[in-house]
Amino acid sequence: MAVASKISLSLLPSRSSCGISLPRPSCRSVSSPKSFLPMASLNVARPPGISETFSCLKEQGKVAFIPFITAGDPDLSTTSKALKVLDSSGSDLIELGMPYSDPLADGPVIQAAATRALAKGTNFNGVISMLREVIPQLSCPIALFTYYNPILKRGVDKFMSIIEDVGVRGLVVPDVPLEETESLTKEAAKHKIELVLLTTPTTPTERMKAIVQASEGFVYLVSSVGVTGARASVSSRVQSLLQDIKEATTKPVAVGFGISKPEHVKQVAGWGADGVIVGSAMVKLLGEAKSPEEGLKELEAFARSLKAALP
Repeated sequence: MAVASKISLSLLPSRSSCGISLPRPSCRSVSSPKSFLPMASLNVARPPGISETFSCLKEQGKVAFIPFITAGDPDLSTTSKALKVLDSSGSDLIELGMPYSDPLADGPVIQAAATRALAKGTNFNGVISMLREVIPQLSCPIALFTYYNPILKRGVDKFMSIIEDVGVRGLVVPDVPLEETESLTKEAAKHKIELVLLTTPTTPTERMKAIVQASEGFVYLVSSVGVTGARASVSSRVQSLLQDIKEATTKPVAVGFGISKPEHVKQVAGWGADGVIVGSAMVKLLGEAKSPEEGLKELEAFARSLKAALP
């Protein structure tokens, strides 16, 4: 199902620069991924905000590596370990999908992962409990990807308060148009959550500029029309779209949807993207592995190969 007409988004953080009240002492060096320690339990300072992360990367001349996985697939214990694997493999931001029964922006791989997670009993409270335990062990921020109904079900203020309390730093809500984000915008700002809005290849220029203007952390550029999913190549249109957005803002731009190979992330980075988002390929590795242990091993190798392809 094409979602270009429905997707729009923005970030709402407070502006800050590297070295000023950052949750960790200085910008994290991203030149060499850490070794993964499955039983690591040492708590670290709360991860930085998304804006701070992009600012630090810009100072280092780096492009953000942003993997996406679905919470609860194959189970929440594996999700917890996967977050630590991705963090230790050099992720600069991790997007965590909340499984939902009607995921209009998601392709077959992520839809299947959400279905499996829901069948296993994964729910909002379980994901929050898992995040409460694992986020203090991470050095990169977590952005939650969720649809609007679960937010409305709890009330916008309560939802934002809950995710702020466990340390989530960003929120992506793909099914809320720009015109309907006012309450989310206010509550996100109040709870120091960066609300990320998306723009697509079919977004009219004036609307794209409005989305860019509303964004405070980064602009999420959807690389293709339609749903998520690995593709053989990245549309060359992305290069011109990046140029158009860069002319409208100095804010960082991250590209997602359809990016699944080291050569893809290298190409998109070469076109000028400030961040590269990889989802379905990550989800497929975990969801279709012979065992959770094998899935984690493959996830680490894949994440490191993607990270190595970025400047």
